[in-house]
Amino acid sequence: MATPIKVGLAGFGNVGKGTYDVLQRNQSLIAQRAGAPIEVLRVVVRKADRVKPLVDEKIKVTEDWHDLVNDPDINVVVEVMGGIEPARSLILAAINAGKHVVTANKALLAEHGNEIFAAAEKKGVNVAFEAAVAGSIPIIKVLREGLAANRVSMIAGIINGTSNFILSTMRSTGRSFDDVLKEAQELGYAEADPTFDIEGIDTAHKLMLLAAIAFGCPVDMGKVHIEGISHLHAEDIAYAEELGYRIKLLGITKYTDWGIELRVHPALVPATRLLADVEGAMNAVVVKGDAAESSLYYGKGAGAEPTGSAVIADLVDIARTADVSIAQRPKMPTTSGRQSKPFADFGDTVCSYYLRIPVSDRPGVLADITRIIADNNISIESVIQKEALDKEVGTEVIMMTHTTVENSVQRAIRMMQELKSVRGQIILLRQEELR
Repeated sequence: MATPIKVGLAGFGNVGKGTYDVLQRNQSLIAQRAGAPIEVLRVVVRKADRVKPLVDEKIKVTEDWHDLVNDPDINVVVEVMGGIEPARSLILAAINAGKHVVTANKALLAEHGNEIFAAAEKKGVNVAFEAAVAGSIPIIKVLREGLAANRVSMIAGIINGTSNFILSTMRSTGRSFDDVLKEAQELGYAEADPTFDIEGIDTAHKLMLLAAIAFGCPVDMGKVHIEGISHLHAEDIAYAEELGYRIKLLGITKYTDWGIELRVHPALVPATRLLADVEGAMNAVVVKGDAAESSLYYGKGAGAEPTGSAVIADLVDIARTADVSIAQRPKMPTTSGRQSKPFADFGDTVCSYYLRIPVSDRPGVLADITRIIADNNISIESVIQKEALDKEVGTEVIMMTHTTVENSVQRAIRMMQELKSVRGQIILLRQEELR
């Protein structure tokens, strides 16, 4: 039997309590599958008196995270506090003390992962983070194990439930972004300050970790192009539906000839794709490999017990590998995978585009726009000119392009924006076929 796992749990919010509850409820089953018992010895929280009644009386509940690092009986520290500090200091101290670490802290790993992974590799311990990306979906294990024989060329995912709930509700009801955001906050899907979710930052953190595993690149948030959904209009969601698409906030990373792409933005996804049917607060990730081709993974991306399930999966893996040599343990993201390419410049991105152009309703407007499009070597797939209900207000031209380069489209938009016939901000959205 493998070495018993003695856990020090840092944090007892939703994820911490969910992890503890699942461990207690399925204790014998988990031990059987891990080949060793997994037991929580200590819990560290800000206010110990609130947590003591919620755990077994044998468990020590304290308020100093150093207690986990200094306890010689603890061999795995589970960090579910969130935030950068003191989580970073705790994890580095635990690694230095020779303890394995399990964390759900995607923001910390995306910002300081290089430092943490290097320290763990030097010390010969594991840093496991299945719960940091897509909740209950075992996407880290998929990349490391299930698709280990593949050269992954693309990962594209809906990996933020809050944004997906908002977009799904806007599509089904026709309501505005601000109105649906307020509902999401009332239902508990969105925080009081929803910036990380709606501006794509949370998605970018998770995408960076997936790219590090798939492509062996260092974590570098400065290389991720990030756009959120707060600027989206209900009419664009409706127009996309008319054209056979649904708008989703995607995290996309690709291994291309010009480098590793890392981008987060709303995208038009064909309604025929499985990813387009992911509704509400659910998550889904598409992975394309050379041998397995395309596969999709779907499930709850957040929540106490779904995330706790992923934390425990990491504990089980640690139990199974605790007695093997360092060489046989999972490699840290920055040392796994093939030799990394440089990161791609976002301006070199190649895809198709949706443009909504507000214009005056007069002769020659469409000719001016198509001339600029042609001058920038952009091919038009389709054009729809909406009927002007009021000639003073003007009308809108909806344009879909064939595949082209981001820099070319941005240059064309700047030129069109200078036309006297263009009456307002041109809306650009990218199209992802996900073939």
